[in-house]
Amino acid sequence: MEKTVVLVKPDGLQRGLIGEIISRFERKGLKLAGIKMVSLTDEILDDWYVHHKDKDFFPRVKVFMKWTPIVAMVWEGYKVIEVVRRIVGERKGYEAEAGSIRGDFGLSGGLNIVHASDSEENAKREIGLMFNKEEIFEYDSLVEELIYDEEEKPRK
Repeated sequence: MEKTVVLVKPDGLQRGLIGEIISRFERKGLKLAGIKMVSLTDEILDDWYVHHKDKDFFPRVKVFMKWTPIVAMVWEGYKVIEVVRRIVGERKGYEAEAGSIRGDFGLSGGLNIVHASDSEENAKREIGLMFNKEEIFEYDSLVEELIYDEEEKPRK
């Protein structure tokens, strides 16, 4: 079963949106496989945003992401990366669809409440940056029996 990372950024934490964000993924039927609060370091941020390291805005991103702890989560499910990105919405809150997290709670292009992995490759990399193996849990979920047809169910 596919896994992905979601980070609740400092603006989401400060606005008290953690429960709402978790609830949206749970209501969809996704399975929470790992969760923790983390204070990000320069080293983690340099690895996380390696593609932005040389851009003018990167120092501001680092200051913002270190402002408060973040909540890091691993979600699991059928086509979870694609599903989570739809639930999260477009990057800029003012462009995001109503009903998405960013569409319902965001107005900014930069302060966009959450991060969600954009590919299987990045999800694996980001899980490795945020979590140790023992922090990711494998367990049977009764919900999986109710939301997936036979071809989509996790193989044991």
